[in-house]
Amino acid sequence: MVENINSYPASLSIDYPDKPRDRVSVAFRLFMVIPIAIILTLISGGVSQYTVDKITYSWGSAGGIIFAAAVAMILFRQKYPRWWFDWNLAFARFNYRVTAYMGLLRDEYPSTDEEQSVHLDLVYPDVKKDLNRWLPLVKWFLAIPHYIVLAFLMIAVIVCVIFAWFAILFTGSYPRALFDFVVGVMRWGLRVSAYSVLLITDRYPQFSLEP
Repeated sequence: MVENINSYPASLSIDYPDKPRDRVSVAFRLFMVIPIAIILTLISGGVSQYTVDKITYSWGSAGGIIFAAAVAMILFRQKYPRWWFDWNLAFARFNYRVTAYMGLLRDEYPSTDEEQSVHLDLVYPDVKKDLNRWLPLVKWFLAIPHYIVLAFLMIAVIVCVIFAWFAILFTGSYPRALFDFVVGVMRWGLRVSAYSVLLITDRYPQFSLEP
């Protein structure tokens, strides 16, 4: 299959549930998500430390997205180590599976490694050909308009998820229009992350909910 050269190098789609929803799981989703949310926090949060006999030990965190080191490598070496990219891709996929579960989009409990029904892909960049070595220093600033719009969209997403919670409990389904809107906001956020945090592209993300 020939790749569409106009497609953005970060894509997200989530399968719409075509079966009756698990109303019990939905009703208690805030509690059921806690174990996997703890796992996600452990690999994305700060490093905890404790000291025994003047020796400091670190535990509990893998550091989340590799960002600062990627900035330095692109700036000074014009390289993006493939294993760093693979880690960021795997982490992003896991993060979005948990987010989809928390947002009531799916009922499958999030896997730490299997794709399930959340399809996220990133394109590995040819750094010397595709990336300007200086842009990572200012991408966070250039993305500010997106952050502002996304902040308001996230408020709308929270309202949609609350409405969907009641809708699923009473009707057994997630209204399709709300589902598409929530997924669209997640897709928009992924493109902004690909540009400003994951640093896989210099193409400025479009202001759009569409694929």
